[in-house]
Amino acid sequence: MNFQQKLDKIIKTNNSCVCVGLDSNFDKIPGFLKINKPVSEAIFSFNKKIVEATYDLVCAYKPNIAFYEAEGLEGLKALKKTIEFIKKKNPNLLVIVDAKRGDIGSTNIGYVKSLFDFYSFDALTVHPYLGKESLEPFLKRKDKGIIVLCRTSNPGAGEFQDLIVSNKNGKKMPLYLAIARKVENSWNKNNNCALVVGATYPKELAQIRKIVPAMPFLIPGIGIQGGDIKKTIQAGRNKDGRGVIINSSRGIIFSSSARNFDKIARDKTLKLKKEINKYR
Repeated sequence: MNFQQKLDKIIKTNNSCVCVGLDSNFDKIPGFLKINKPVSEAIFSFNKKIVEATYDLVCAYKPNIAFYEAEGLEGLKALKKTIEFIKKKNPNLLVIVDAKRGDIGSTNIGYVKSLFDFYSFDALTVHPYLGKESLEPFLKRKDKGIIVLCRTSNPGAGEFQDLIVSNKNGKKMPLYLAIARKVENSWNKNNNCALVVGATYPKELAQIRKIVPAMPFLIPGIGIQGGDIKKTIQAGRNKDGRGVIINSSRGIIFSSSARNFDKIARDKTLKLKKEINKYR
């Protein structure tokens, strides 16, 4: 199966478009999990509790690799164990690495071996700036998801993404729409591409959906960043009421530091799932 087929399958199975972001900042992990444990075990224990509490409510998990790299080998050991545990709980769940890779082709071959072959991620986020030629090592992996940054959720996103550019026919459009068109028309030959489009920009989200009617969107910006769920789903869903991966990180995993933090995380995830399903 290609990435889109895998996504559709798990969304149907769990009736969920929720993605829990495992941005497991060691400093924010509840203190009782750190007692007499090495860093890797503390991080993994935290992630394990979150996954056990939520795996039947989500379609994906998305570790941001920066929080694991920050702890050196201990953090990367925890990341590897986390991925293995998720796949043990349900091999159909998608694990997306938020790594935002994108370099010359020979370097990307190294990223492919690391992120797809060693860590066994199902998808990763990439920069489009170097063009299709540089991303070919990713794009040719038919079974993996290549999630291209398009309209990101951060406040400064428009500095470059709103710049007006012209295509070869002289038609003018914002850069983020040019990226969406290029991915739809040229890069997605294996049906394994998706786009990152922030919930904080619902108008732009609707514009992009018109250009890419079926392609999945990874949508950050719900929760702490203030994205509106109703507007996001109505603008981003495809004709089948799917095609969206709605990510929430800190708003779920760090919603409590008490001993029952996992139960509270489950309650938050269930609430988000129900809210999303109301509008799709």
